[in-house]
Amino acid sequence: MTAPRPSRPRPARPLRIGPRAAAALILVTLIGVAAFGWPLLADARSGLAHSQDAPWLFAALLPLLVGVVVATIADDGMDAKAVAMLGVLAAVGAALRPLGAGTAGLEPMFFLMVLSGRVLGPGFGFVLGAVTMFASSLLTGGVGPWMPFQMLAMAWFSLGAGLLPGAERIRGRAELAMLALYGFLGSFAYGTVMNLQGWVILQGMGQGISFRPGDPVPANLARFLAYCLATSVGWDLGRAALTVVLTLTLGATLLKALRRATRRAAFDAPVTFDAGVGSGRDLPPDGVRAGTEGEIRAPER
Repeated sequence: MTAPRPSRPRPARPLRIGPRAAAALILVTLIGVAAFGWPLLADARSGLAHSQDAPWLFAALLPLLVGVVVATIADDGMDAKAVAMLGVLAAVGAALRPLGAGTAGLEPMFFLMVLSGRVLGPGFGFVLGAVTMFASSLLTGGVGPWMPFQMLAMAWFSLGAGLLPGAERIRGRAELAMLALYGFLGSFAYGTVMNLQGWVILQGMGQGISFRPGDPVPANLARFLAYCLATSVGWDLGRAALTVVLTLTLGATLLKALRRATRRAAFDAPVTFDAGVGSGRDLPPDGVRAGTEGEIRAPER
């Protein structure tokens, strides 16, 4: 007889996005794009202070985020264990942010968002990014008109990590290299999106970088690019470099831990029930039936 082969561990699969969760994500994204970009399409007589529209965005964002979670649960994408993991990762991310906030853009929470989105999927990553930024803002006292925009930008950043290709094929150094590259580019994208939120309300800057309400969109975008190069490239570079370093040095260990936790939680394992005792299908071949409290009963004649 040959010894049975050891069973391979079940692969850790990202949480799937059902149709209702996908619809909720698309709706949140459309609202976010409109919230960030509408000043570029407004005329010179429009009120452009994001400090006025941010409370309305925040009021719309929170119910929609709850809707994403509820829709994901309704589509069998999340259960109590997934929600518990969401809370743990959000708490860790919120605790990491103050370690580098205010120091050359060094924000270690970004690499955690990349790896979590990669392992647990885009829907989970979207909610995790928004909840983490909300919790960290409360923790650091960074509550202001920029907070809903930060929540959306971080949600998109984590969602993008979950959409990277080869979730079940690319492993090892190739995967770490891909995640590091995404973290590098995504860090600059996050900073650029957040610059757009603040740039439209800043006045008194140089003519080459100031926002001009009512000007053609290409002209304003050219000035916006100059504004980013003049004010935030160094800050974004620090964030991107730290994300790359942490991903390459700690990424393999954290990916293994996240995947092990996902397998043990078995988010996507189907629930099955065995036939009850006494149904006739649980009898062994010799007809001997186990009674209660260890008693062995002979088969009835």
